[in-house]
Amino acid sequence: MDLKDSILELIRRASTDLSEDVVKSLSDAYENEDEGTPARGVFKTILENVEMAKDKSTPICQDTGSLLFYIDFPEGESEKKYSEAIELAAIEATKKQYLRPNAVDPVTSKNSGNNIGVNAPYIHFHQWDKDEVRIRVMLKGGGSENVGTQYKLPFPPLKAGRDLEGVRKVIIDAVVNAQGLGCAPGTLGIGIGGDRITSYALSKIQFFRKIGERSSDPKIAELEKDLNETLNKLQIGPMGFGGKTTVLDVFISSQARHPATFFVAISYMCWAFRRKTMVLKNGEVIYD
Repeated sequence: MDLKDSILELIRRASTDLSEDVVKSLSDAYENEDEGTPARGVFKTILENVEMAKDKSTPICQDTGSLLFYIDFPEGESEKKYSEAIELAAIEATKKQYLRPNAVDPVTSKNSGNNIGVNAPYIHFHQWDKDEVRIRVMLKGGGSENVGTQYKLPFPPLKAGRDLEGVRKVIIDAVVNAQGLGCAPGTLGIGIGGDRITSYALSKIQFFRKIGERSSDPKIAELEKDLNETLNKLQIGPMGFGGKTTVLDVFISSQARHPATFFVAISYMCWAFRRKTMVLKNGEVIYD
């Protein structure tokens, strides 16, 4: 098994082949819209695009996003080995046009041309007790990233307090403000608690949950279901054209916070909900 080639294939799949749970959710949204409406037409185009991208092994969207990697590995493994393989895979994926060059130096405004830069790709390592390695990748588009936001509760403009009702109010506000700018229908990842950094980190890792997968916390699971119903009644619809589906799902998780702070980070994923997983064990690679 060549690690670089395995990661290259992981990137190719993420960029060109939308996961089955997302495709089913988009198909259900298409069927739910009324005949002849702009929303149904948008979903039809999206689904045709998804099928063509898979068949031709070309990117689902022209914005192939930022590369975010999450690696779980056993004790004794080398982080450097994975970092080097990821960089080589990203460079080759750019050459093969699975990825668009998306790493720009904010000081010089120079694009590296190969998706490599400071913290690009972003790699998060986590040691675990299993005898296998799990590598997850997310391609996070710039448009959807621009409509992500963070609130500090209490939030007086919405009379949102430090409780789940306050959390609910700011999430609805974020989606109303986003409208169609994040390439709706979106999927929301929500991180409650922590500090400014860790609340965002918690929100983004929620995107590795499958559509329909609810929180193990009954109160949060109920809030997820409530928000799915409420947000889809906003009639923002795909790309802001109106319709019955504004979000595909809402994933929420919480963590400990400081007594003086209550952050709610809201990460937004566009309809091109691109994430894939590979597991390495006994020299074999399994993709999901």
